[in-house]
Amino acid sequence: MKRFTRALAAVLFLGAVITGSKGCSGGPENHSGTRVAKGPVQYGGVFRMNEIEDFRTLFPLNIVEVVGHHIGTQVYEGLVKFNQKDLTIMPALATRWEALDSNTRFVFHLRKGVMFHDDECFAATQGKGREVTVQDVKYCLDKLCTASPNNQQFTYSFKDRVVGANEYFAATEKNQFPAEGVSGVKIVDDSTISISLLHPMPTFLNIMATQGGWIYAKEAFEKYGDDMRTHCVGTGPFKVKSIKEGEAVILEYNPNYWMFDEHGNRLPYLDIVQFRFIKDKRSEIIAFRNKELEMVFRLPVEMAKDILGELDEAKEHGTDFVIQTAPAMSLTYYGFQHKLAPFDNPKVRMAFNYSINREEIALKKLNGDALPGTHGIVPPSIRDYQADSLMGYTYDPDKARKLLAEAGYPGGKGFPEITLQINSGGGDRNTITADYVAHQLNEVLGITVKVESMPFAQHLEAVETGKTLFWRTGWVADYPDPETFLTTLYSQHIPADLNTRSSTNSVRYSSPRFDSLFTAAVHEGDPAKRTALFKQADRVQLEDAAIMPIYYEQNDRLVQSNVRNFDINPMEFRDMTRVWIEVEKAEDGKDTAK
Repeated sequence: MKRFTRALAAVLFLGAVITGSKGCSGGPENHSGTRVAKGPVQYGGVFRMNEIEDFRTLFPLNIVEVVGHHIGTQVYEGLVKFNQKDLTIMPALATRWEALDSNTRFVFHLRKGVMFHDDECFAATQGKGREVTVQDVKYCLDKLCTASPNNQQFTYSFKDRVVGANEYFAATEKNQFPAEGVSGVKIVDDSTISISLLHPMPTFLNIMATQGGWIYAKEAFEKYGDDMRTHCVGTGPFKVKSIKEGEAVILEYNPNYWMFDEHGNRLPYLDIVQFRFIKDKRSEIIAFRNKELEMVFRLPVEMAKDILGELDEAKEHGTDFVIQTAPAMSLTYYGFQHKLAPFDNPKVRMAFNYSINREEIALKKLNGDALPGTHGIVPPSIRDYQADSLMGYTYDPDKARKLLAEAGYPGGKGFPEITLQINSGGGDRNTITADYVAHQLNEVLGITVKVESMPFAQHLEAVETGKTLFWRTGWVADYPDPETFLTTLYSQHIPADLNTRSSTNSVRYSSPRFDSLFTAAVHEGDPAKRTALFKQADRVQLEDAAIMPIYYEQNDRLVQSNVRNFDINPMEFRDMTRVWIEVEKAEDGKDTAK
């Protein structure tokens, strides 16, 4: 597929020829002023990245959007975590683990000497962070199963999976707190914890690597409560230095971090990780060109040609940078509120789906920087799923009009004017796509659709509490598995009351056939059979037109050429632990970026 990033890659290659390339300098050059690294790496530097949207919260159990996750991943850790390069599971707070009893019991062995970040919540140690204990792990996993408005991770993680999790959650809803906590989470000894599952689950480590499994200090929760939204006390490679919402979040390196590299250097290498919140993509590109940002995620569609010209000009003046690309484990789709008319009628949902030319959106409107959403809810980038074998909705105006007539709205007559709600941010692709879809629905079905944009936090609030009928949303994989997408349509995640928050199954789709297949897949231990069951469930939701898939994302980054170890992956999972910035000494002895 021709994509504008391929053209950009050619520009970058040309720039590399013009400016030349330089290898790592090697040796213990120090540009942090205090730390000197051994081997071909360097300490110090500030890595600056931008987020178009503001974060909602940094409290692990309440993070359900990518901005909070990008920040929180640097501050918190769980027993295990994903490898930034290939998304395999690697040790974190646990040094090792065993999967026992046919993958129904997982035993984790805690790492010794891991310290929480220094914070005044530790009164007993005059603000010095204390060592993490197995009791801390038990405390956080019990909190994961505690009913609270600030806990949205239970349904994604331990619900229906861990022995005693559902019962403990139900008890806490009645303000009862069983002394043993979650019965399936047991402390074995002072460095070992065991988690028992209701059913075999060979992919359980993926769940433990998500934010629901991040460990924080009991003292912090007891002191700050809801203020943990911005007051973070974790064990990660970086700790919060300052937060000015809407402007910047600054993280500084944790001098007590437990991890060392192969040369004996304590990680992380960077001094500072800074998140900025520039809302305008052109301004973001200008900041990158001026070397005020180390990375830009995705280029704005409408400005792509202009930006390519600007970057090409920058090349001629010696600016050097690289591009990274990866097929994303994410889907952009439009949601229908199934509990309300007219979208409680499956023929209306199907009519909408047949009205849209997804190829035109992906190839023309987005300049080829996406894949048409013509398959199921699971993206083609999920390994071994073979999503391409599932045929979804094609552009068929005649079928769309026929279905709408069968639903009782011939030629759109009597169909109410509706609003397509989208979130601001994300560059211009949200608006471009929404305007096109609104036009197509009017042209094919004869209905009127108004597009309304609002800030992301407000948008999510309206979607999750059932206050909008038709909306733009997207789902990024929490872990590299079909389950993370299909769980968004599982009816057990739907609350009884429409006004009660439903952050997982926001469309409130309910199908006994889907639920049966999904549940069977979750409980299936054989990988091939598990995948086959998931695909059957995906086919059912397609038949029901549960959602309106638009396109599968493609991830693109511009990265300054002196950035090292910043691998891209399909989940856009970012771990800054081993990222470093290379500088060289100028003749005057001052550090200069390469």
